[in-house]
Amino acid sequence: MYTDSHCHLNFPELVDQLPAIREAMQAAQVTRALCISTTMEEFPDVHALALRYDNFWCSVGVHPDTEGLTEPSIADLVACAALPRVVAIGETGLDYYGMEDRKGGRSIADLEWQRERFRVHIRAARQVAKPLIIHTRASSDDTLRLLREEGETGAAGSAGGVFHCFTETMAVARAALDLGFYISLSGIVTFKSAQELRDVAAFVPLDRLLIETDSPYLAPVPYRGKTNNPSYVPYVAKQIAQVRGLPVEQVAEATSANFDRLFPGVLA
Repeated sequence: MYTDSHCHLNFPELVDQLPAIREAMQAAQVTRALCISTTMEEFPDVHALALRYDNFWCSVGVHPDTEGLTEPSIADLVACAALPRVVAIGETGLDYYGMEDRKGGRSIADLEWQRERFRVHIRAARQVAKPLIIHTRASSDDTLRLLREEGETGAAGSAGGVFHCFTETMAVARAALDLGFYISLSGIVTFKSAQELRDVAAFVPLDRLLIETDSPYLAPVPYRGKTNNPSYVPYVAKQIAQVRGLPVEQVAEATSANFDRLFPGVLA
């Protein structure tokens, strides 16, 4: 019924609890999950989860905040994307949040390595015809600019993809949709302070929405502050259903169908 389109089940907070998590998923009618790679070093573990469980799939990519680890080439990403049950490239994108505190006072100009890595991921995705999983934080202008410069306009030959854990403005949502991308909402949409995001949830066409946990982070209300896991993704669907005036079953059905359409590899 429900599909968690973005989770990190290889992270230490979750990997040792997988049997219990899978039981909880079944009880909550969460039938599928996409396990997301954030470094090349962790990709074998992420891929192993997808190979072990028939309702898990995975991505390959390097999170924009990652420094000091393997920098993938287009060829590296293409080779991994050819492996069984790898259905997407990412997560990738740009993250300029907290420049002074988290990045040693560097300027946006100093983060050209992030932009170049993003271009590598976009080019790999186009080469293998698999969608991108986009992370953008305090960087939406550059994220959209680079996608356009690399030909991701929704035209034939575009890789397309999803803006995951969307927290940006309505204007950014419109721009992402105009480029052919999907919008994925996480537990943040349930937070009391997230009215602008609920407005986005009401605005995005139902056939362009996904739901996710981004677990182990961002547990939805009523579990906010606790370790998140895919069994909580129905709370995201419930909030979307409420703001759209729809039965939650309709949101579950639509977001799962969207998952199939965006990641056709899950049906192969």
